[in-house]
Amino acid sequence: MDIKLIPATIEDLEEILALQKIAYRSEAEIHDDFSIPPLHQTLSEIREEFQQQLFLKVVEQEKIIGSVRAYEKNRTCFIGKLIVDSAFQNQGIGTKLLFEIEKRFEHVKRFELFTGYKSKKNLYLYNKHSYKEFKKDTISDKLTLVFLEKYQKLYSSF
Repeated sequence: MDIKLIPATIEDLEEILALQKIAYRSEAEIHDDFSIPPLHQTLSEIREEFQQQLFLKVVEQEKIIGSVRAYEKNRTCFIGKLIVDSAFQNQGIGTKLLFEIEKRFEHVKRFELFTGYKSKKNLYLYNKHSYKEFKKDTISDKLTLVFLEKYQKLYSSF
């Protein structure tokens, strides 16, 4: 597999949004909640996010098969919408996206992300890479979000 992990451009946003909606459909099914925001994000909303966040993409044969976005605030890197095309899952692409974000934000004190509490694959990936749960937030009777954090080695969590 010949993949490239590179910054996304504004021209990629329509394709990233389409992949996002496919990826989050499986999340919605797991939680039986189809009201989750990533399923309803519009092209204008993702364009607005693009102005304030770093978007990365994974490309294989000119097709975007993965993406992640992040931004920094108060020495924390907030990571969001890490997605991988279902045909390419379990091949290390999610890990590569996570590591690339961490590399590009290596100056921050900590990283933060969240996922649904029933998203076992996501929780496994994040726990495997030293992300630790620090809070849960109940969104609805069907959905609870698990927030995870990871401190840089040169900082402590105290």
